[in-house]
Amino acid sequence: MMFKKINAWVHLWFGLFSGIVVFVLGLTGCILVFEPELRSLTSPWLHVDAAGREMLPPSVLYQTAKKALPDKKLGTVWYHGEDHSVSISVRPDSQIYVNPYTAKVVAIKGDSEFFDFVKEGHYYLWLPEKIGHQVTGWGTAIFFILLVSGLVLWWPKKWNKRAVEQSFKVKWKAKFKRVNYDLHNVFGFYSLLVALVLAFTGLMMSFRWFGDVVFILTGGVEHERVEVRSDSVNVELANQYRQVDKAWRIGITQIGEHDKKSIIVGIPEKASDPIYLTVDMYKGTWRDVALDQATLKPIPGGGNGRMRDLALADWINRANYGLHVGEIGGITTKIIYFIASLISASLPITGFLIWWGRRKKKSAPKVKNRRQLASVG
Repeated sequence: MMFKKINAWVHLWFGLFSGIVVFVLGLTGCILVFEPELRSLTSPWLHVDAAGREMLPPSVLYQTAKKALPDKKLGTVWYHGEDHSVSISVRPDSQIYVNPYTAKVVAIKGDSEFFDFVKEGHYYLWLPEKIGHQVTGWGTAIFFILLVSGLVLWWPKKWNKRAVEQSFKVKWKAKFKRVNYDLHNVFGFYSLLVALVLAFTGLMMSFRWFGDVVFILTGGVEHERVEVRSDSVNVELANQYRQVDKAWRIGITQIGEHDKKSIIVGIPEKASDPIYLTVDMYKGTWRDVALDQATLKPIPGGGNGRMRDLALADWINRANYGLHVGEIGGITTKIIYFIASLISASLPITGFLIWWGRRKKKSAPKVKNRRQLASVG
């Protein structure tokens, strides 16, 4: 009995305390689940006509961007697939988009103001970064506790027909108070599993120490850090571009396994720098590979291996992003995550209304008694 009272107290006051944080995280999460799709619909420069042509190598596209923006510092070359323009990062915060078949610049864009705003809310609650990071991180931790305490409160005392109906069905024809209670109780249960995954993966992103604990508990072994650099320091700049093109070709023909034409290519700044490739950008995961600039062979310790070859702890670390945003199972899990995020955003509202209704109900007799005393006086 004491445990139930403590659990109910925790659920009530932790819920009231973290309500705004959970609401914002849930609502912004709904939008961010479909960020790639929304960007694709609203950004015509992302699409090009492949028409069966061969893509141009990264050196050609990089030098095209360099001519268009001679005073800017460029970063990686990102091939998004056969029917998409290539994006080259322009430091500090913009992109130049180039047609990979014609080397024509199709757009120069800064980061989306809308999605930047949404991400600022999701990451930091629109507060200064250091403060907001802690607020959203600990808000997520409280949400995880609320989910567990909510399951305890939801659990029926007896598994009879009436209890099952109350626990699994929303009584839509009932009065508002009952419908609101069912929305909190029933929908909260249906979204529980996904919400727990969202909270858990969010905690891994928020707190390094939490990720380290998960890594250790799942049998993770810390790998020795090595300096990743090319053996040769005699690669000329003109030769560098040629080696980058060869590395790109190796990436899309020999290294990548999923969505091979989607690849990120790093342009080395010095002869001792490796050529970094990111391949297998598939369902929210990716694989990094570092190639020696001279030999084009993988540098030991410069990559992170194929997903299927990873130990459990390493797999969890690599899959965490895909698990958090719903990409891990494609469009099906994205839809499920969207619904679960929306329900999560609604829980503080329905929970507050339940508390407010009970509060008014408790205070009603006191008001009535005061009126009776006044009439007697």
